Amino acid sequence: MHPPALLQLQAVLQDHIDRGLLPGAVALIEHRGQRVLHAALGAQGPGTGAPPMARDTVFRIYSMTKPIVSLAVLMLMEQGRLQLAHPVSRYLGGFAGQSVYTPEGGRPVRREATLHDLLRHTAGLSYAWDETPVAQTYRVARIGSRQHSNQQLAQNLGPLPLLRDPGTAWEYSRATDVLGAVLEVVEGQPLGAVLQRLILQPLGMEDTGFSVPEGQLHRLAEPLAKDPATGTAVNLIDVSRPPVFESGGGGLVSTAGDYARFLQLMLGGGEREGVRLVSRATLAFMTADHLGSIPVAGDILPPGHGFGLGVSVRRETGLAARPGSAGQYGWSGLGGTVFFVDPAEELFAVLLTQAPGLLNHWIELYPALVYAAL
Repeated sequence: MHPPALLQLQAVLQDHIDRGLLPGAVALIEHRGQRVLHAALGAQGPGTGAPPMARDTVFRIYSMTKPIVSLAVLMLMEQGRLQLAHPVSRYLGGFAGQSVYTPEGGRPVRREATLHDLLRHTAGLSYAWDETPVAQTYRVARIGSRQHSNQQLAQNLGPLPLLRDPGTAWEYSRATDVLGAVLEVVEGQPLGAVLQRLILQPLGMEDTGFSVPEGQLHRLAEPLAKDPATGTAVNLIDVSRPPVFESGGGGLVSTAGDYARFLQLMLGGGEREGVRLVSRATLAFMTADHLGSIPVAGDILPPGHGFGLGVSVRRETGLAARPGSAGQYGWSGLGGTVFFVDPAEELFAVLLTQAPGLLNHWIELYPALVYAAL
């Protein structure tokens, strides 16, 4: 890679820190099997007393949890423990007899949602970020409450009306949280234990989990108290103790080094340093586009992109306003974290911050800085 461009990438990050837009960041890039950048800049949190950012600083990665949980589902598929064509109600009874919202009170679904629908966000569910009647039912049922277990979430969410029929549109949603509940039912263990056994321990991801041990809290990155652009308070999830809600859609903490181990497995076709967790064919299946002509709701997926099983997938080198190759896949996290994998370039890149207000900014800017170094 081009060293001056890597220095420019770090200079841009440092400029954001110097302008008080975020306390610090960790950036990691691997290209053709070589780690070409692993830089820690700024501080772990606001204020003069905050420790300097370190390469092994721990971050809340929010929705970068989704690819890990999705891979666990595919591993169980390979073991014959579940099938993606199965209806969700086969594992979670509360999802039987679902209906689609209408102003008149709802109608039965044309077909049941499947595990495949959950993986690709076509199950008719929502994140309830808007003011629709369906979103209001989510709020009344306290969907996503940190005081509810995965099984309670599934029990409360299943009977609620869907936005639309399963399989008819992509809508970013609580689907991966539901997959967490499915994993618990199939394996008979809490989600955290399932992920540890299937993925985190085999890959040596020692700093990844649903909470930070008390003795390691000094390594946890914290955000600015207020968003510099809006002045609104920044409140991230409490990870100082094991949560009741082990959110498969957004609950993990991790480090750049840990997440790099996961991405080495992904770029390696399911194998890392002699440890194979999933077949090359299943990994290719996971990172293929599973939407085709299914329409996309909202603007989360940019032009030229579809969605695989837990990751966005770039269909075209063009169309989107950010650089990248056809076949690139990745995702981001609400707290200010981004990753992408480019198999054509034998490349992956991770950026970890705790600055939610800058997430969309980094989703566009970070790939441009990384590809400039190729």
